Amino acid sequence: MFIQLLGLSAGGLVIIASLPQILRIVQTKSTKDISLPMYIIQIIGIILWVIFGFITQQMAVIITNGIFLILNLFILYLKLKHG
Repeated sequence: MFIQLLGLSAGGLVIIASLPQILRIVQTKSTKDISLPMYIIQIIGIILWVIFGFITQQMAVIITNGIFLILNLFILYLKLKHG
């Protein structure tokens, strides 16, 4: 139980760390300072973490990285939309 809670807490902090970037993009409608290759590589890494979570049946890894994946895909969408 403690290990799951630790994993969810760590994942939660990673998720929260994405929110200021999303808010800034939405407010300014500018993504010129965001690296497209970095987000593409990060998304691939997150997908691998989700797969790892399913293989090892670790719900904390699946849930947190699943949410993190959605947020990063949204940032990627905004990057492509606003250039």
